[in-house]
Amino acid sequence: MIRALFAINRAIAGLNWVVGWLLAALLLVMTVFIAWQVFARYVMGSPLFFSEEIARFSMVWMTMLGMGYAFRHGSLISVDILAEFGGVTLRRLLAVAIPLIAIVFALVLLVWGIDITERVARQTAPSTRISMGWLYAAVPAGAALIFVNALGLLIDSVTPKRA
Repeated sequence: MIRALFAINRAIAGLNWVVGWLLAALLLVMTVFIAWQVFARYVMGSPLFFSEEIARFSMVWMTMLGMGYAFRHGSLISVDILAEFGGVTLRRLLAVAIPLIAIVFALVLLVWGIDITERVARQTAPSTRISMGWLYAAVPAGAALIFVNALGLLIDSVTPKRA
């Protein structure tokens, strides 16, 4: 049983490795398009009509995927006064309760995110003519990543630490 949990955590770590590189690629895309937009507007006098929209789409995807990635690594803002002053028992309880609450939140976000993605799938973005479903799909994708990483944190809290 413990081996299976460790295997699941290794798979989650592999997924996070891929997501980390995807986040870096999205940041690169956003940076290149914004820099090109500034150059084209002020140097060439003719701005690109689609660069701002692509940069905005990249930022939305970066935010939603980055939230799940940061949750796993403990990089989100938190109020840890209870864990700090509550003692070992409360700290252990919070280590289980917080991922469980995050799983419930992620499931709600996933269900409603899929619903809204399906509703806007026929709409297109004004400049690129890309389906708005691609933009809104970031919500269920981020929710799925939060779910997976919360599951990983839950596994971390109930399994013994490796030597």
